[in-house]
Amino acid sequence: MQILSYISFPKWLHPEIIPGLPLRWYGLMYLVAFFVAYQLVRVQVKEKAIDVQKDDVLNLFFWGIIGLLVGARLFAVTIYAPAGEYLRQPWKIILPVSFEGGKLRFTGLAGMSYHGGLLGAVVAVIIYLRIKKLSIPEWGDMIVTGSALGYTFGRLGNFINGELYGRITTLPWGMIFRPQEIVEGRFVGHVPPQHLYPASEPWVREVAAKAGLDIGAAGMVNLPRHPSQLYEALFEGIVLWAVLWFGFRKRRAFPGQMMAVYVMGYGFFRFLIEYVRQPDVGIEFPIQLVGLSNPAIQFSPFNFTTGQILNFIMILIGVGLYLFYKSRAERARIQQSTKAERPRGRKLRKKIR
Repeated sequence: MQILSYISFPKWLHPEIIPGLPLRWYGLMYLVAFFVAYQLVRVQVKEKAIDVQKDDVLNLFFWGIIGLLVGARLFAVTIYAPAGEYLRQPWKIILPVSFEGGKLRFTGLAGMSYHGGLLGAVVAVIIYLRIKKLSIPEWGDMIVTGSALGYTFGRLGNFINGELYGRITTLPWGMIFRPQEIVEGRFVGHVPPQHLYPASEPWVREVAAKAGLDIGAAGMVNLPRHPSQLYEALFEGIVLWAVLWFGFRKRRAFPGQMMAVYVMGYGFFRFLIEYVRQPDVGIEFPIQLVGLSNPAIQFSPFNFTTGQILNFIMILIGVGLYLFYKSRAERARIQQSTKAERPRGRKLRKKIR
């Protein structure tokens, strides 16, 4: 009896909450993420006894979310999009519809970039905090500490959509996502034709045999892949949040430390997970230091994806933030200590007499 070494994507799991209606789990996951992050920020505001209006926190999140969505979409349609797609159909940048076969179809806003979303949210939040004269490092620490857990739900939304899946694997938890097909004039499924491989290739038959996958005389084969969305939900979401919430929240050494740890932590986890995540079509490996005859299954730690480049930059920014805020806190402590030791005018006159 052949032992299976893969898991099939659940047949009952579909992007739509209710089939036929434009209500998707991905959008719902975003709402849950925002709600969780908002509630965790409120918990911290109460812990610190910060005197601020409830509407100010809501408004902060409102503008932060607007910045996140704008930034995430702009990065997705410029850096990660197939060349020319949005030049041919520019309305798809902001409208969740497409024209296929002369018919208008709801598609959702397919494509959101984490790095663009982070940049957009940072800009919006900083502007709001400046206007309200609120401390950027203080509020930034609270926001990232709550947002890390919310990020988990965004990746679960990616998993339900069957997008951003991983590279081919023969590990027991490798998952076979649904092959993409056209049903009633629209694409359904997950894995596009370019990620299917001919059964005639020896390496395809070898991988299939190791996974216990019977391919018979199949033409194109859909192989097991890393469920990288779940890896990201675990490490970039739950684990990173636990580190911030239980490890640093009540042991923070200086304002701004949580932001620095979050940026470094996310960049580190995402950098590693990118090794098992399927690179985006057209921008697979901008940096290739080692040549590979079959990149579909061969691996080199010296070939880097666009995501890894962005995450390495994130790590450097996190280190810079840590050193900057630590240095600023140290200067403030020295100034405070000097001010406390400086004798007052009356006491000084008494000493002179």
